[in-house]
Amino acid sequence: MRNIRELLKLLTLKQLENNKFKGVNKDIGSPIVFGGQVLAQSLNAAYRTVSDKRILHSLHSYFLEAGDLDLPIIYDVQVIRDGGSFSTRRVTASQNETTIFILACSFHKIEEGYEHQISINKSIKQPEELFSWVDMLDQFGDFLPKKLKDFLSVERPVDFKPVHIINPLDMKNLPPVVDIWFKLKGNSDDLSLALKQQILTYVSDYNILTACLNPNASIANFGNTQMASLDHSMWFYREFDFNDWMLFSIKSPNSYGARGFARGNIYTRKGVLVASVAQEGLIRPIKKKY
Repeated sequence: MRNIRELLKLLTLKQLENNKFKGVNKDIGSPIVFGGQVLAQSLNAAYRTVSDKRILHSLHSYFLEAGDLDLPIIYDVQVIRDGGSFSTRRVTASQNETTIFILACSFHKIEEGYEHQISINKSIKQPEELFSWVDMLDQFGDFLPKKLKDFLSVERPVDFKPVHIINPLDMKNLPPVVDIWFKLKGNSDDLSLALKQQILTYVSDYNILTACLNPNASIANFGNTQMASLDHSMWFYREFDFNDWMLFSIKSPNSYGARGFARGNIYTRKGVLVASVAQEGLIRPIKKKY
């Protein structure tokens, strides 16, 4: 995928029945379906059953089985409740009649209320000072491990610029923190809030587990560790646009028992808090076979 239009084509499902939809897959450099794709497609299905006067405020999900890139995914939406202020949906994603993913999400009518938010880190480097993933590939591609080089070589509809570039050859433990700017490729002026939330959900599954890996980077890396999303939750706060860079600021408070937990906040460049994310993932050392 080269731009936002190709991403939207991927996320927009084909309707089979009233509350049943079908989606296709796109390889992002992983042998299985990208979790962010399943998240966003499930949200697309749920949104198609909700009044356009209600917007998503939270989602909670579990990844149950690895998705097969060669098989379509069927999404079934169950209408749980349509109340005076909130609507709740449950989405089940399956391949060959096997459930691979479940999502619960809640939509809220637009209301006024009290307001506050935590501040963005104002001392953080700006995107113009940083290398993108494409820049890193161009500059350091010959020195990168093959698995990382192959991953960075995949065309994506999003540009990523990490605030701190980690040298995979300098094997040392690092703080459990990742700050990364991201920006969509292509024009996003005409996007509804519903579509923007689906895209943001897609993006939110990138980078988050890296914060869990950093504290053990002297012995752990993408080549010797099996990593996969286990569950994923998001909370959405404010309207936003994708015309400028946005910051995903991630911290991991804990890793233990082959699982890592990370949480993060997504800001506009002006420091408006748009959403929060929490995820637990599999962080399993790959045992060598002799």
